[in-house]
Amino acid sequence: MPDQPEAVDLGAYCARIGRVGALAPTLETLRTLQAQHLAAIPFENLDILLGRGIDISPQAVDAKLIAARRGGYCFEHNGLFKRVLEAVGFRVEGLLARVQWMAPPDAPPQPRTHMALRVSVEGRPWLVDVGFGGNAPVAPLALDSGAPQSTRHETYRLQPVAGGLQLQARLGETWAALYELSPEPQLAVDYELPNWYTATHPSSHFRHQLSVALTTPEARYALRNARLTVRSSSGEETRRRLDASELEATLRDTFGLPVETNWRGVLERAVAAEREAALPPTAG
Repeated sequence: MPDQPEAVDLGAYCARIGRVGALAPTLETLRTLQAQHLAAIPFENLDILLGRGIDISPQAVDAKLIAARRGGYCFEHNGLFKRVLEAVGFRVEGLLARVQWMAPPDAPPQPRTHMALRVSVEGRPWLVDVGFGGNAPVAPLALDSGAPQSTRHETYRLQPVAGGLQLQARLGETWAALYELSPEPQLAVDYELPNWYTATHPSSHFRHQLSVALTTPEARYALRNARLTVRSSSGEETRRRLDASELEATLRDTFGLPVETNWRGVLERAVAAEREAALPPTAG
């Protein structure tokens, strides 16, 4: 039995991402909505670090990402975007992926814990993903092509692998794997278990480091604990470490988050973790 789309307030969503004008299920609309979503709603895992857990019900996601002007991670972002696209008139299927980003070639397979979307436009399937943090594609990618596909930021390609497709991004002269995508459509209930695992399992990196990202047409902004990386669309990159007050100001001014006073402990721990990671190893 297919999922029944949960209603979303399109007016409130469009106000959240700064969208004006009519909406129609065209490729140009899809491109624009994807870019505006990524530039307005940050990727962030603060609720996990605060011990609040992640509720991916439509009501909770809309209250958090739209009304409260917060961000979230893949199940929140792509779950919301799926309902928005369905309300516009697109045919959308949720998918699951096995994350491979930054993993060595001989690393054991990880569980499928990432949500992405397959969107059909005039009979052609497109990969859409607004929930992969600092490396999320900024434009739809044709799922029926293995050729490199340029975006305003990185160039991507989709390569066939056993059981699905591997999304890769070109970094300099090499191709780096982001994730392996399974083609089987998922129901909303299929995301409950991977969401619980990602938000609560001791091995999930979201439980141990602050991760925040926002992508504008001009640059990608990413926080890993207290290290801010800014990568322009031309490829120039700067990095700097922040103290707790700078981190708080960056979350508010760069990422547009409504900083709460009870976040301070999380921010101080992020600063301490970044400081410890920067220390040279001691002699054994």
